[in-house]
Amino acid sequence: MADQRNQPDHPGQPGEREQAYLLGLRLGGKKVVVVGGGAVATRRVPALLAAGADITLVSPGITPGLEDLATSGRITWLARAYQPGDCAGAWLACACASGREVNEQVALEADAQRVWCVRADDAGASSAWTPAAGGAAGVQVGVLSGDPRRSAAVRDAITNGLSAGTISARHWRRRRPGVALIGGGPGDPGLITVRGRQLLAEADVVVADHLAPRELLAELPPDVLVIDAAKIPYGRSMTQREINDLLISHAASGRFVVRLKGGDPFVFGRGGEEMLACLRAGIPVTVVPGVTSAVGVPAAAGVPVTHRGIVQDFHVISVHVPPGDERSSVDWESLARGTGTLILLMAVNRLGAVAEALIRFGRAATTPVTVIADGTMPTQRTMYATLENMERRVADAGLRPPAVVVIGEVVTIAAELAGLARDVATTPPLVPPAGGG
Repeated sequence: MADQRNQPDHPGQPGEREQAYLLGLRLGGKKVVVVGGGAVATRRVPALLAAGADITLVSPGITPGLEDLATSGRITWLARAYQPGDCAGAWLACACASGREVNEQVALEADAQRVWCVRADDAGASSAWTPAAGGAAGVQVGVLSGDPRRSAAVRDAITNGLSAGTISARHWRRRRPGVALIGGGPGDPGLITVRGRQLLAEADVVVADHLAPRELLAELPPDVLVIDAAKIPYGRSMTQREINDLLISHAASGRFVVRLKGGDPFVFGRGGEEMLACLRAGIPVTVVPGVTSAVGVPAAAGVPVTHRGIVQDFHVISVHVPPGDERSSVDWESLARGTGTLILLMAVNRLGAVAEALIRFGRAATTPVTVIADGTMPTQRTMYATLENMERRVADAGLRPPAVVVIGEVVTIAAELAGLARDVATTPPLVPPAGGG
């Protein structure tokens, strides 16, 4: 009879008096015996194969999936019942048979030969336990709790966090080199890409814009150096040369540097300049696209930048210099003659000049306009106007940058969508009659 002194208090569950010693087994080329060919074995065998184990499967019958592995030569199948001696030379035994007596025999033989054994039917009688396992971001995760469903839930929470970058997972032995230019999206921290959040979690140094999702910075470990590279309109700013030098100097010293930017790094974000500077200095660069505010902010406000039957093109324009300025490369005359949606960035303080140029070159003064300030954020404000009065309306409303201006007939669709959304929000949901009749 097996010694029960250190067995769990409740058969089938790890007891409070005994704590498992977690260990990662490297099974490459080592013999593993699996007894049983049903659903449990079907789940266990692929993971063992992924670990490189040399698997011998003992069972009179097996599932189609296991038979396919045997036919292809990936596992050895002994098409018979378990026999004493089958565990000889094994490093691990998995007792997955449908009969309790068979699993008990396997466990007893394994114990006698000092082979670790996992019993699928009785964890309390196992010398080893299989954790709820998973992997993400180059990390293997195993969870033991005594409750398989709870273990699986904890595993999923950890692997999902690693995948999303919400759990910090910096490498220490294999550090990522260079610089990552990450587009943080239009403002809401939930709109950064999964890849962007993963790399942010690995950063040693973060150089952040003022339009980047700065709430994410609070989640970084305290040893991460955060550098404020804000370029505030008409306020304090760091020059692009200084930013480039920071990226290069920190990366050259062996740190992994994240340049966290608002929107997309290559849409009026000067990401191309930063990438050129780094590559010319011999620094490798990873680019992570982001949701650009040019389309993300209108979408969040219910403004489709294109709409079938109304407009099939849109143009994104930086108005950091006004129409008529010798530094401007924008063909305002061509834009005015067309019917495409115009999306203006950095335009709030130059709306009068924009309206004058577009009307002078042919756009109707009554063309609908919407201005969205603090897009995707809790403080988002949306205002509707026309081309001829948008400057006054924005001033009266006190809207300030950052804001996105959308000019074109799609704004009429946006207004209709907003009205319908309000109606839906205030209408009680339909409840089916009792009995489903």
